[in-house]
Amino acid sequence: MIRIRFCSFLVWLSVLPISLSAQSAVQWNASQIKLHLEKLNVLGSVLYLAAHPDDENSRLLAYFSNGALYRTAYLSLNRGDGGQNLIGDEQGSLLGLIRTQELLAARRIDGAEQFFTRANDFGFSKTAVETLKFWGRERILGDIVWVIRKFRPDVIICRFPADKRAGHGNHWASAILAKEAFTAAADPSMFPAQLKYVKTWQAKRLLWNTFHFGRFNTTSPDQFHMNAGGFNTLLGKSYGEIAGDSRSMHKTQGAGMARQRGSEEEYFATILGPAPVKNLMDGVNTSWDRVENGAGVENLVSDAISHFDMDHPAASLPALMAIYRAIGQVGDHYWKNQKQKETLALIRSCAGLWLDATTSEGTVTSGDPLPIHLQVLNRSPYPMQLVKISFPGSDTILNQVLGDDTPFNFDNTIRVSSTLPISQPYWLLKPHPIGYYHVADQQKVGRPEDPPAITVHFQIRVGDQNLSFTRPVQYRYTDPVRGGVNEPLAITPPVTANLEHSTYIFTSGDTQQVLVNLEAFTDHADGTVSLSLPPGYQSVEKDLPFRLVKKGDETSLRFGVLPLGPLEHSESGTLTALIHFHGKTFDRGIKVIAYTHIPTITVFPPAQTKLVRLNLKIAGKHIGYIAGAGDMVPDALKQTGYQVTLLSNSAIARGGLSRFDAIITGIRAYNVDPDLRYLQDTLLAYVQQGGTLVLQYNKPFDLATRHLGPYPFRVSNDRVTDETAEVGFLQPGNPVMNWPNQITESDFNGWIQERGLYFTADQDSHYQKLFSMHDPGEASLDGSTLVTTYGKGKYVYTSLDFFRDLPAGVPGAFRVFANLIARKGK
Repeated sequence: MIRIRFCSFLVWLSVLPISLSAQSAVQWNASQIKLHLEKLNVLGSVLYLAAHPDDENSRLLAYFSNGALYRTAYLSLNRGDGGQNLIGDEQGSLLGLIRTQELLAARRIDGAEQFFTRANDFGFSKTAVETLKFWGRERILGDIVWVIRKFRPDVIICRFPADKRAGHGNHWASAILAKEAFTAAADPSMFPAQLKYVKTWQAKRLLWNTFHFGRFNTTSPDQFHMNAGGFNTLLGKSYGEIAGDSRSMHKTQGAGMARQRGSEEEYFATILGPAPVKNLMDGVNTSWDRVENGAGVENLVSDAISHFDMDHPAASLPALMAIYRAIGQVGDHYWKNQKQKETLALIRSCAGLWLDATTSEGTVTSGDPLPIHLQVLNRSPYPMQLVKISFPGSDTILNQVLGDDTPFNFDNTIRVSSTLPISQPYWLLKPHPIGYYHVADQQKVGRPEDPPAITVHFQIRVGDQNLSFTRPVQYRYTDPVRGGVNEPLAITPPVTANLEHSTYIFTSGDTQQVLVNLEAFTDHADGTVSLSLPPGYQSVEKDLPFRLVKKGDETSLRFGVLPLGPLEHSESGTLTALIHFHGKTFDRGIKVIAYTHIPTITVFPPAQTKLVRLNLKIAGKHIGYIAGAGDMVPDALKQTGYQVTLLSNSAIARGGLSRFDAIITGIRAYNVDPDLRYLQDTLLAYVQQGGTLVLQYNKPFDLATRHLGPYPFRVSNDRVTDETAEVGFLQPGNPVMNWPNQITESDFNGWIQERGLYFTADQDSHYQKLFSMHDPGEASLDGSTLVTTYGKGKYVYTSLDFFRDLPAGVPGAFRVFANLIARKGK
């Protein structure tokens, strides 16, 4: 089941409206309390802006948040949806979900906040012009302006320059938009509809955080620079150490970084606003004097800091209550809310106040009952009383005294609202085009994720004051290895339908069995399932009944689906499974993404599969597949009739490879598996003896061996990002172009995201280059696919985008790939 950790944005008001969100519910130790006390007296904010997850300067974020004590955030314009996945086979929006959680995990380490726009990562882009065309310039500019107006940064910092030195069209575009947004955010004529919720805001300056990466050096001695590599005595870490831990959360990108220690200068070029001279915040008042009635708050905070007792943090509670009251009198709504939130987190940590709301159920369907267990614990000598607990739709008055480090436990079963929507990320609620997500609600724009599905509110009396705390209801279970585990509670449809395959390939007029796997998320689930089919297909069964007695029960239904009419050309359409239950129709499956470095993610994609009519011939069915960085090519090949065996390194070393008609290496196999260095001779010997070896793309760095083929070539950074780029046939008479399928220009129609990446260069004359292609305005590239005879066999290296196009059911991709992997014949 899919579970996503959410942040609470709900507030329950009492006599004194003190609220604490789920995001702030971590218990700080005494040193962390001291650091956050000091942060109360700093009223400055910094927004770091770039294009992707992992573009951020983690050291700077750690320093700004924990050293300079500014409110700090990273705005990633997209969620990294278009990249590759080093740890699994998730692609597209699913990869974006993982990278969203990786960024949030990173921020929990470095202390910054996280924002996004509606931009979708559509893959590598060579120019800002292309990027802005897909994103929609005004759309994403408006999103950046919205984040600036809400966050109100004093300083905005770009990671990249607004020119080709950025190296990626998305990077380039991020800097262009940042410059425009800096001015637009202060202009009431720009995006005036936002002013219903926020005010205009003018940041003091916009800087470019220049860099020195390998041979690329954009720093210079005359630029403003500062040391961001210091040591934080309260945390016991340098900012480089914090950054190493933070950046290592980007595991899908293989961006792990060792902890670094010692001083490290960061350089900045001024884009707009006055240049800093002595300090990043030159000209910005970061004290309480910047707000009306703030001087009194500063004195109270300073006094609390000077009297803080590391051995008895609870002794600071009276001072913190006074600080909260004083902050309520300041004249700046933004800093009032922000500093009250920080004060509440300090109150909770100083009191050692434990507030917990859990359930033994990982999922619940709207309208069903949900058992909730609550625990409240005051671990300080300060007198407290639990006055009231508020569940959705009801209140329970308790007036329970809390003290003596004695837990108070309370159990209740609520009826979940029948109108509560399923737990689907807000940016995935609607289908989206290439380049951006549809988000209708302005106030959701920028948020990293949705708020919790269900929350509980605790009203606690401390002295003569009432405080209100909000906690999400989380699913808790005990794992025999990990121990106690908390996961977000998922709101599910009553029944989900998962199709066995993402694509069904029809190479003849024969009927195929489409398996629909049903799972119940409520008791007594009975109904029928039917198929919505594209034109040209027919289902043997019109409706099939199901009956699932208990929540968690599963069953499978088989539908015979056959194509109608003769197979004259390749085409595709979409099949949808429809669940008819209690007078309603549901059409959702369930996808669970589980990795230990992030919370489990649960989403409910449409219960759909692609039906592809394909004029395809294959030569050689037995395929050995060497896994790379994760792709779905093996499953796609099985759909066309191939028998695919996943090969371990030990199986390769044992030999006996002649039983395979072809061996294929997955994407980036030579980047992620160092043992291939020792197995390469075995693979090439297989070719010499008559086998076909096909290598899919690798990146040019960190290769297990430079000797990827029987003859020399080099892996470059060249790529063709335009998936519609015209493809020239350099070897039209080559057997690979004609057997077992006649390859034509039409086989390159309908490809997705890009033509290919990391093409070859400096190829030995033994290789035959099959294709030429280029992006608009660029020279033609001929290194996408190499073929050569070696001994009795065939060797192929291809950088074409098969790892995306085969799972997506692109007909021509199957035909081209079938020819590449065909056993050597004609």
